[in-house]
Amino acid sequence: MGRYPNDMVVDARGRAFVGNFGFDLMGGAPIVPTRLVRVDPDGSVTPAAEDLWFPNGSVLTDGGVLLVDETFGNRVTAVDVAEDGSLVNRRTWAEFGALPFTREVAGALPELVVAPDGCGLDAEGALWIADAAHGRAVRVREGGEIVDEVSPGLGVFACGLGGADGRTLFLCAAPDFDEHARSAAREARLLSVRVEVPHAGRP
Repeated sequence: MGRYPNDMVVDARGRAFVGNFGFDLMGGAPIVPTRLVRVDPDGSVTPAAEDLWFPNGSVLTDGGVLLVDETFGNRVTAVDVAEDGSLVNRRTWAEFGALPFTREVAGALPELVVAPDGCGLDAEGALWIADAAHGRAVRVREGGEIVDEVSPGLGVFACGLGGADGRTLFLCAAPDFDEHARSAAREARLLSVRVEVPHAGRP
């Protein structure tokens, strides 16, 4: 499959679309593209999409479009989910910049305009995205326009809309994403902020 499993989303038929690191992030390996896989309810695993740069946070729109954050790709990719679970009509949903020139993580991070990590969809079709490289969550419209931003003073690595009315934006925040540093200290926080447009789609 390609290193460690990453974020996933499950559709109404119980099919899970799962990303993965593609390389040994914490071991200092160079960045390489990887695949998204589909795990069906019977447990079978099928490659679903190739050549993704660290497929991360994912959502499904009510219209059956899968949006996948590519953390080291400077972009969000969209694909349509066909009846049989295959992914078709791949296109760029939002592009924030070019692919990083270097394949070393430390050098690539400064090249990322937005490093899209976890995300959540709202009822206007905009995506709240945790920007793993810049300590913020951004609200993005299709095409890449950033229309709102929340900066809590920590790194933000996941976000999603919830609460009784779907208008609470939850943020998973920590000083950094280094697993060795994070396992040695309890500095992560779950934060929340109220927003105007409620949740939509899956999850």
